[in-house]
Amino acid sequence: MQEVIDIRVMTLIYGHKMETRKRSFLKAIIWNLMGLAVMVLVSFVATGSFTTSGKIALANTFIGLCTYLIYERVWSRISWGRYV
Repeated sequence: MQEVIDIRVMTLIYGHKMETRKRSFLKAIIWNLMGLAVMVLVSFVATGSFTTSGKIALANTFIGLCTYLIYERVWSRISWGRYV
């Protein structure tokens, strides 16, 4: 109930609905799972080793996930370019 009230208050203040942290996190997880699959394939083609390609893909996914979460949260607070 409190979240519904918070969203309504933010809508009144900012003129749009803010994205919740849960939504940002879920979007980041799904995006990174897709990226993980692509990175494993690309790394395997480049190295010929599933072990090495797995390590490269996991490192890339972790870095990408952290970067994406920060990026999304920063942009969710910028009103430039939005219709209000």
